[in-house]
Amino acid sequence: MTIAFQPAPGRLPPDLRIYAIGDVHGCVAAHAAVLEQIAEDYDARPVAEAVVIHLGDLIDRGPDSAAVLDRVARGSPIPGEVVNLRGNHEELCLDAMQVGGEASRIWRRNGGETCLADWGVPKKAPASEWSSFVPPVQMAVLRGEQLSYRRGGYFFAHAGIRPGVPLADQDGHDLVWIRQPFLAWPDPLEAVVVHGHTPKDEVTVRINRIGIDTGAVYGGRLTAVVLEEDRMGFIQAPGPKKPRK
Repeated sequence: MTIAFQPAPGRLPPDLRIYAIGDVHGCVAAHAAVLEQIAEDYDARPVAEAVVIHLGDLIDRGPDSAAVLDRVARGSPIPGEVVNLRGNHEELCLDAMQVGGEASRIWRRNGGETCLADWGVPKKAPASEWSSFVPPVQMAVLRGEQLSYRRGGYFFAHAGIRPGVPLADQDGHDLVWIRQPFLAWPDPLEAVVVHGHTPKDEVTVRINRIGIDTGAVYGGRLTAVVLEEDRMGFIQAPGPKKPRK
């Protein structure tokens, strides 16, 4: 496998490579294919330090969220650090389990039904019991996700940032949920933001952000951006043709 590289809007220190993976949404086959390509690339081009980042929304809507969480729980496919960021769908899931009531109904309407089915949760089980059906290793992934990650000239978050607010002061809700004014912001930011959350047919590259949610769960592709020094490339795998509703 050969990755086609192009100039990147940010820069990483020498001997550091980052593989950042967009919104998986339970697309277990696409996720496995991307991880396999990451491993192939690393084997062909070893580097002193490699980091694999999941940008959030591992779960909901797709064919097998439970299997995706199991794979993520096993750690990185290559030597090095793995970072799992929180997406709005993980936040909805955890709120549903902790708060119940309207929070549980909102999650179910936004893809949570697929997760509940994957976990074998009975239809009439109260939200207060849902977490008891989730294997501990999968719950540990959900609860252990962080809100952001920064290396070199890049800042990684599921949804984006609030322009005009220092990165150190970003609100957690914005990191997980924001769209505007972030997506339309025309000017450079404190760092180039690598994000998912807003699905597009193609990768979005601007001077201030790289958007890599390419709609795998909607019949598009799962994308990972490969960042090293002042260049970037992309790894992709097709999502399911007929996602579960």
